[in-house]
Amino acid sequence: MQSENKNLELFFDKTLGHVEDKISNTISDDQIKNLLKGGKRLRSLLAQLSFKACTKGEETKDQLNQALEGTVSIELAHAASLVHDDIIDNDNERRGNPAFHTKKGVGNAVLVGHKMLARGFQIALSHGSEIAKLYVDSWEEVINGEIDEVNFNKNGSKKILTIKEQIIEAYYKIIDLKTATLFSSACKAGALEANMTGDILKVFSDYGREIGLAYQLADDLVDLAHGEMIDSVIIPLLNHLENKPKIGVFKKREIKKLFVKNEGKIKEFYIKEIKKHIENAEKLSNSDFIPKSPYKKLMLETPTYIINRMLSEIKLTI
Repeated sequence: MQSENKNLELFFDKTLGHVEDKISNTISDDQIKNLLKGGKRLRSLLAQLSFKACTKGEETKDQLNQALEGTVSIELAHAASLVHDDIIDNDNERRGNPAFHTKKGVGNAVLVGHKMLARGFQIALSHGSEIAKLYVDSWEEVINGEIDEVNFNKNGSKKILTIKEQIIEAYYKIIDLKTATLFSSACKAGALEANMTGDILKVFSDYGREIGLAYQLADDLVDLAHGEMIDSVIIPLLNHLENKPKIGVFKKREIKKLFVKNEGKIKEFYIKEIKKHIENAEKLSNSDFIPKSPYKKLMLETPTYIINRMLSEIKLTI
């Protein structure tokens, strides 16, 4: 397994270099370039892996260049969402540095975020109407997830759903729209760049969505382990694990007590759910629609590899 991971690491490292070069050569705006620095590029790496799995690594230089340009639009949309997230969440730092809105002001941050989205759409549109539509549809889903989260965090303690199943469903809907959508569209975009049509597009879309769900669940588990308790995360979990509904009516201090009481169950819940989505992604990577190649094998290894890198922060392995 270690040697297999090494092959995957080599692919990701090499691809990361190509993506960084393409961003540098495509984006001239210094503010946007700075905002694009420092990310993990997971969505772009998945897009390139999907592209390679479709071409079996036999693409032309022009096809590869086009696919790499497509990852720039992915990074622009993702970076714009982070700029807007920091404003919405009142976060003054991003990756240990002052958030963009802290340095430049909220108005400037909102407008630069929109500028990134527009530039990303220009790139997507130049790649054809199907990729342009995927870009717009994906961003609409992300915005709907953001709106759901904002409303949940604002009204969760006052208008919380009283049925436990509805509450956990609301949590899953938020992470599906807000996070998994971009993972899904990245993988589908990679397949589209390889000129795929039909059923294989759904396979890649579902593959990315399953990884995105596992990734966000892992991210939430790490945040909880570090003491971060966002209403849209902790309230659905406690409602799901406690016998009494309407956890949202409790004060923050009481929620923290319930968290300590249920900490073991929460960890078990997350591990079980993360494993489920990893297994779903692995099954999809074995689809007969995907041609056999070394990249198909890398697709199988990728979900566990990505999630374990995330969970290593809290010394967990799936």
